[in-house]
Amino acid sequence: QVQVVESGGDLVQPGGSLRLSCVVSASRFRVYAMNWHRQAPGKQRELGAGITTHGYPEYADFVKGRFAISRDSGENTGHLQMNDLKHEDTAVYYCHAEGTLGDARVDYWGQGTQVTVSS
Repeated sequence: QVQVVESGGDLVQPGGSLRLSCVVSASRFRVYAMNWHRQAPGKQRELGAGITTHGYPEYADFVKGRFAISRDSGENTGHLQMNDLKHEDTAVYYCHAEGTLGDARVDYWGQGTQVTVSS
């Protein structure tokens, strides 16, 4: 069974920083890409950042220059470093892992971690 677990969400003041982590637990699931999405109240879920096994990160315009995505080498663990947080960054942040399970291409979502930016 594959489990995707996020952690690190918290209440932070504007301008502050947080580091989210995502751990994918599975013996046969080979993660190719790890992505961070977010969903604010009343809004659709949106992709914020993604990174592949080869380590190439991609960012949505609204996080460029403020967020940095990374993966631990050889591990199914990823992180999202969030700096200069703004009120509009308030959302539930979800980790989305894409990869293969045997010959099948599959993807899994975590339950999310709450990030609240407020003074």
